This record gives sequence, C-alpha cells and structure tokens, in this order.
Amino acid sequence: MSATTWNEADTARAIQFWQEYQKNHDVTNRVGETAGIDPVSGRVWFGESAQDIGDQMEAEGVTAPFYAVRVGSDFYLRKGGRR
Repeated sequence: MSATTWNEADTARAIQFWQEYQKNHDVTNRVGETAGIDPVSGRVWFGESAQDIGDQMEAEGVTAPFYAVRVGSDFYLRKGGRR
C-alpha cells in the first residue's frame, strides 16, 4: 500500500485495531502520546509525534503508511482555533 492508495477502509481497519488494542492493553499512562497503527498488520507504535513514529518505523525498515491518533483522544491533530 502506498500513501496514494490509502482509503477509508484502511482508516476503518486502523481504528478497529486501535480499539482492540486498548481493550487488551492499559494505555492510561500514555495519554497525550501519539499512537501509530499499521492498518495491515495491526502493529502499534508509540511516540511523541507522528514524525517520531515514522522515524521508529524507518529505523526498523517498515515503510508502510500508518494511522496516527493522540492517546486519550479520537484524533491526532485538530485544525483551527477555538471559539
């Protein structure tokens, strides 16, 4: 899968893997960190940012795109200001 072939099904799979991961692992001590989820394997990485996770994956030779989410939130980054 390349970044240009990412689709809604990949997002749905990654979210499903993330929900299952949270049921089986306590992530309360990681609130605020970034989780990166591979939608194909279901593997999860943790880091300070999406860039940090990308760097970890690259160091391991993994080149697949991943879904990023902030632990304790439903999203990674929200665009726009508060009103």
